[in-house]
Amino acid sequence: MKQEITFKELKKSGYVDRTINEEMKANLIEKLKAKQPVFEGLWGYEDTVIPQLKKAILSGHHINLLGLRGQAKTRIARNMIELLDEYMPIVKGSEINDSPFHPISKYAKDLLDEMGDKTPIAWVHRSNRFFEKLATPDVNVADLIGDIDPIKAATLKLPYSDERVLHYGMIPRANRSIFVINELPDLQARIQVSLFNILQEGDIQIRGFQLRMPLDIQFVFTANPEDYTNRGSIVTPLKDRIGSQIFTHYPKSIELARKITEQEAHISAADKTSITMCDLAKDLLEQVAFTARNSEYVDAKSGVSARLTISAMENLYAAAKLRLIETDSEKTAIRLVDFVSIIPAITGKIELVYEGEQEGAAEVAQLLIDQAILTEFEKIFPKITKLEKQGVKTPYTDVINWFNANFLELNYTDTDEDFYAALNSIKPLVKLVDEFAPELLPQDKLFCMEMLIWSLSINKKLDKTNSEKSFSF
Repeated sequence: MKQEITFKELKKSGYVDRTINEEMKANLIEKLKAKQPVFEGLWGYEDTVIPQLKKAILSGHHINLLGLRGQAKTRIARNMIELLDEYMPIVKGSEINDSPFHPISKYAKDLLDEMGDKTPIAWVHRSNRFFEKLATPDVNVADLIGDIDPIKAATLKLPYSDERVLHYGMIPRANRSIFVINELPDLQARIQVSLFNILQEGDIQIRGFQLRMPLDIQFVFTANPEDYTNRGSIVTPLKDRIGSQIFTHYPKSIELARKITEQEAHISAADKTSITMCDLAKDLLEQVAFTARNSEYVDAKSGVSARLTISAMENLYAAAKLRLIETDSEKTAIRLVDFVSIIPAITGKIELVYEGEQEGAAEVAQLLIDQAILTEFEKIFPKITKLEKQGVKTPYTDVINWFNANFLELNYTDTDEDFYAALNSIKPLVKLVDEFAPELLPQDKLFCMEMLIWSLSINKKLDKTNSEKSFSF
């Protein structure tokens, strides 16, 4: 916490008063010249969103981040805090972060007139210069802009015509700060109209008071594309006043998606030590989301949030941890059979079209997993043909023949030793994986064996039955 000083000491220190746009622009330029990272942790936006953000900040624009859910819009806005000075001086006691160089409230003006250079100066840390409001239909002008406070009028014995009876809303209190309004289309049109003057001229009007408060705010709005939601839209004059509209997007590759999931999933260090997740399993998890975004059963306009794979990874680790507890083991690896546990994460994160509703959420989730398995399978093995010429051997003939004469049961609760011993006992399976994926790590090869069996069953080459604790092939 910085020590309080007087206005005279502040001026003597050489502090230069800047608008928030000038401050963010200067700090951005400083970071760029020093080759320091800007907007860390936003994987996949390096060549698309981030360059546009930098230009918007250098332009001094208010920003509208437009994109489907789960595209890190709020995270981007929160990252902008790092472009603020660590501490900002204000007139001590000011409700609206008055600059002592340019006071705008009656309180700050009166205090500076009375005390001059002896005016006490407090410091606000940049973490307290971020304000966020979720737009909901019940938000009103008083919440955002302000209103007359009758209790204050009665306590101070002031008439309603006195400026001191005003209660400031969230926006005036965010003076010299970043103010984020999430889901802007949800804000009623008449409330959006109240933002016109703030965005253009920087001033507000409360209950007819003829006061001009040149607020200094960096606005960031987030919204879903207007063609998605029936809840409302951004009124055209407001959109016209927002300097830069930036489109966000989902990760364009499995590799980038993996980085996001591993960064955001809440997995304890102890669980990461005792539970391993091979690269194939991580790729498959991301492929589920990619498959969902292209599925005929899922509403593409709604989007498939990156939170799907984050929640799903947490579910996978939870399933493995449960196995550790039940088998009294110290270590285990995530298996393909564990992927059944991610169905609750999928059903809660996708919006289904009519055909999907007819199928049922759980059935669609299982179908997405199956399709993702086939996609990853075909990156390694030849495609499984539905119809085969009689007597013509395929790469899978020996494995299928083994299952014609044998039976395999994969239990969720088996120890790793028992589980993988069962897989390794199928010699044609081991041989096939060694032939087509010799470069894979041992753990990936074992997962690959499961994936091969599962793919054969999806293509109706093997019969599969399942119970609460096992899959039988």
